[in-house]
Amino acid sequence: MVFRVPPDGDGRSAYLGELAGLIWPAPAEPELSRGGGKGWVVVPSAARPRLLIPTGSPRAAASAVRHSTEAVGRKARLVRRGLATTFRLGLGPLVFRDRLVVGTAGGTLDAYLAEVLGTRSLVSMHIGPARANRKPVLQLLDPHGRALGYAKLGVDPLTRALVDAEAAALRRLAGLPLGPVTVAGLLHHGEWHGHALMVQEALPVRLPRANPAAAEAAERAAMVTVAGCLGLRRQSYAGSGHAARLADAIDRLGARPEAGRLRTALKAVADADPVVAFGSWHGDWNGGNSAALADGRVLVWDWERFESDVPAGYDALHRAVQTAIGHDGVEPTDAARALIRDAVGTLAPFDPDGRGADLVAVLYLVDLATRYLRDRQAEAGARLGHVDAWLLPAVEEHLARRAR
Repeated sequence: MVFRVPPDGDGRSAYLGELAGLIWPAPAEPELSRGGGKGWVVVPSAARPRLLIPTGSPRAAASAVRHSTEAVGRKARLVRRGLATTFRLGLGPLVFRDRLVVGTAGGTLDAYLAEVLGTRSLVSMHIGPARANRKPVLQLLDPHGRALGYAKLGVDPLTRALVDAEAAALRRLAGLPLGPVTVAGLLHHGEWHGHALMVQEALPVRLPRANPAAAEAAERAAMVTVAGCLGLRRQSYAGSGHAARLADAIDRLGARPEAGRLRTALKAVADADPVVAFGSWHGDWNGGNSAALADGRVLVWDWERFESDVPAGYDALHRAVQTAIGHDGVEPTDAARALIRDAVGTLAPFDPDGRGADLVAVLYLVDLATRYLRDRQAEAGARLGHVDAWLLPAVEEHLARRAR
């Protein structure tokens, strides 16, 4: 398969070829073409791919757009709504001319998924920017546009571990009382062509949403539920299992200079030895993987980073800093500074004591930096992967002020 398209700024055009080869391996022979009625429409173009939309069913195509990603912000929602209408009216293939065409269906992932589900499904995909943990995520739809589920494919050591971890998390969460938190059921977990494969149910994301104020309160309560789903306990930080695990994770980063700075920050927290509430966290709770419904339920997906025995409130801290940077456009270092400054209020629902809240925020940032460095996010082109340029300065400035 040869894709003769100009590269875009974030490498998605090159990834399109890699993705097609993974989903439709030889002898399928996926190819790009211009126009025609078969295959997948590449939106907006093969040079700037964002979505692969199946042809043959306008209703399924429109549903693929609506389910493609959680639109954050009014403008994004309006764009998605207009794009879905274009495909529902059958105009999408006329507006967007690039196609991905697959010569045969034998031995392909979509054929295998039909066996897993017991019915043929139409496949669509969102193509995200470069990240170390980027992997194929397939929407599975019936011809009427009903979402049948989602499939994730782990194709390298990191993404295979994440897919397997999410499958384990879904099994674990299925037996827990989670109140309003709604988690997708696990439909399948195994291997395909040497890759880790997981298929999960589709959550009802198209149901009416709560108003903004109610949604904020519902998500905060949902985070508290997740934090306590395996129990809560309080203890001094220095002797905790989390302190030992984080120190070991930093040591495994090797001799890179960021590791030494993280080690120094962790020692400062351990020397202060705050009493911390420990619980669980989703691991990547952001505006794109949760939805508060008008009926009171909070849908939460993407559990591949779920972890227990961490400082309670990590989810709220993660959501706050990711929203500030990704949605509000706050400069990353300023967002990290504000996260530490406002930690008492952010963490109050998880630990009303509040005396060590700023240090819990520091621990979260050290944990996040360790993850980004371990996953080599900077090398993969992720925007926030260079933790020395934004995260570490905020942590070090705060700890220096605190030591005075």
